[in-house]
Amino acid sequence: MSFDQLSSIESGSGGGRRPNNGTYADDPEFSRLSQGLMNKLFHLQGNISKLRSDIGLLGTRRDNPRLRERVHVVLEESTEQFKEVGEGIKKIQTWEDVTPTQKYSQQKLSREFKAALGEFQALQRTALEKQRASVTAAKAALDHGASAEGGATGAEGEQLQQLQQQEQVHLAAQDEVDFQDALITEREEEIRQIEEGVGDLNVLFQQVAQIVGEQGEQLQTIESNAVNVRDDTRGADHELRTAARYQKNARSKACCLLLVLAIIMAVVLLAVFLG
Repeated sequence: MSFDQLSSIESGSGGGRRPNNGTYADDPEFSRLSQGLMNKLFHLQGNISKLRSDIGLLGTRRDNPRLRERVHVVLEESTEQFKEVGEGIKKIQTWEDVTPTQKYSQQKLSREFKAALGEFQALQRTALEKQRASVTAAKAALDHGASAEGGATGAEGEQLQQLQQQEQVHLAAQDEVDFQDALITEREEEIRQIEEGVGDLNVLFQQVAQIVGEQGEQLQTIESNAVNVRDDTRGADHELRTAARYQKNARSKACCLLLVLAIIMAVVLLAVFLG
């Protein structure tokens, strides 16, 4: 065999060997899934940072329709992504025959998912409260405007010119009312969608927590069994050592007895031959 062939075999270029000396390589599918979930969680953390900043502006002087639209879009997008990641977390948590490294990945993913989801749900609730407050304030403003307009019409109904001007104002005000009604309807729909997202993510959180809890009980059972096996092994080792010590003592006593018998036999034989 040539030196080049020998080098090829040692380097594993001839095929048949798995990475990292084969037997300790993690499942490639598990690695791809866990890495994909980590990337999605990283993206969701970025969305959470954006939402924290934007939701903080709702109800302030910097509040505007564009800001509310951006908040709504990011909330909807993040809700769907959390659902996808949650399904992946449930799949990876029920993976069979995991190595210690994979078990660490399971725990890390579960921990980071629950932390990110909890923070996102808090932002959902804050956005929901601010949307409801905005709708309530808009409805109150419309009711107040309608009452003021009715009072002004009665007071200025005597002069024809002023009546015509009031009619024009009324038409313009009605357009504003229609616009505000449409805006309120749109915000109420957004509130409904946020509420649905909150409900779906609550169910998902409970499912993941249940799976993690069941795995925790299994780990405790495995640990308890390992402790019992360790204690039994120690007890068996102690008993074997004790038996070995007794056996050694018994052999020593037997040797002493044989030596005494040999001496007695020698004395008897000497007495017989001399006599």
